[in-house]
Amino acid sequence: MSFIVGLLTIVTVFNALLLVLLVLVQLPKKDAGAGMAFGAGTADALFGAGSGNALTKITKNATLSFILLCLFIGYLHDKLHADSSAADFLKQVQAKQMAAPAINPAPVTAPAATPASTTPTATTPPPAVGNLLSTLPAQTNAPAAK
Repeated sequence: MSFIVGLLTIVTVFNALLLVLLVLVQLPKKDAGAGMAFGAGTADALFGAGSGNALTKITKNATLSFILLCLFIGYLHDKLHADSSAADFLKQVQAKQMAAPAINPAPVTAPAATPASTTPTATTPPPAVGNLLSTLPAQTNAPAAK
């Protein structure tokens, strides 16, 4: 299906280029416009006096096909990538978790009691901030005597 989306994308690009050229070739007036640069006079010779009608019909058909191709490519692209949505991914993850054997972790034991000492050692944790603040000497804000 990815190949079809790529192929239709290439066809859409060529259709867009054709549309650009068709719009440029058409003349707003008989002697004006960018269509003279692309040989609008030869279109009159090929299609006769009603060449504007032929170009108009080709432009309408190319525009309609461009819109339909874009919608169809969008639909195919959505179908192609709908299988890898987030909901499907979560379902796959849950299925893998259910299929995986349950691992029993080792039971958690309480740490051994440490002796209370005033000097910290490598095995005891540092004192908390509140404990540090209580050990600081009290500061007095009394003015100095003269």
